[in-house]
Amino acid sequence: MDDLQANIQGVRARIAAAAGRAGRRTEEVTLVAVSKTVPPERVDEALALGITTFGESKVQEAKAKIPLVSSRARWHMVGHLQTNKARDAVALFELIHSVDSLKLAAELNQWAPRAGRSLPVLLEVNVAGEASKFGIKPEDLTAALRQIVNLSRLEVRGLMTLAPFTENAEAARPHFRRLRELRDSLGLRELSMGMSHDFEVAIQEGATIVRIGTALFGERKHNEPEK
Repeated sequence: MDDLQANIQGVRARIAAAAGRAGRRTEEVTLVAVSKTVPPERVDEALALGITTFGESKVQEAKAKIPLVSSRARWHMVGHLQTNKARDAVALFELIHSVDSLKLAAELNQWAPRAGRSLPVLLEVNVAGEASKFGIKPEDLTAALRQIVNLSRLEVRGLMTLAPFTENAEAARPHFRRLRELRDSLGLRELSMGMSHDFEVAIQEGATIVRIGTALFGERKHNEPEK
């Protein structure tokens, strides 16, 4: 637990410093601890150390893990979500970060009332136009939002993006800035952007949610794609 405690303290200090440099309050930034491949007992350790919100990338892994973790934990879906996993996602997650199509939004909207709830979501935007990434094209975002906000059981709270991976965090800044500009133009609130290697730049550019895994839990093996 000592390494985890030091990691959490270090990440929180870096969040506070980045927010301070941008003239923002630390409380404006929500830390989501990305816990994919992290065992339940390790998640409980993080919870005991003050982390409250965890992000999962695979529905099947989350479905097995969440019942084994304290009910105090809050859960976000931060990875690509297939439409055939929408029913389980609605039941498992407080917030879906990765709504990347009208088809997925409609499927989530269908299952939300059956779970007796409305579902907060973020729209994933492929700001950099990478062929390997999911997400709505920036030029299609306004039209997509117009349709998705008409789905009565979804609450669109903001936008999410994955910046291209680079060792130089500054290279991600234009992508984060572009997402902020899109968010502002649409009158939304949340910006989920920034991971372990670039979250400080994301905060300086307005991130309200950062998704951090490696800097908290260390390097992990990658699990298989979800079927």
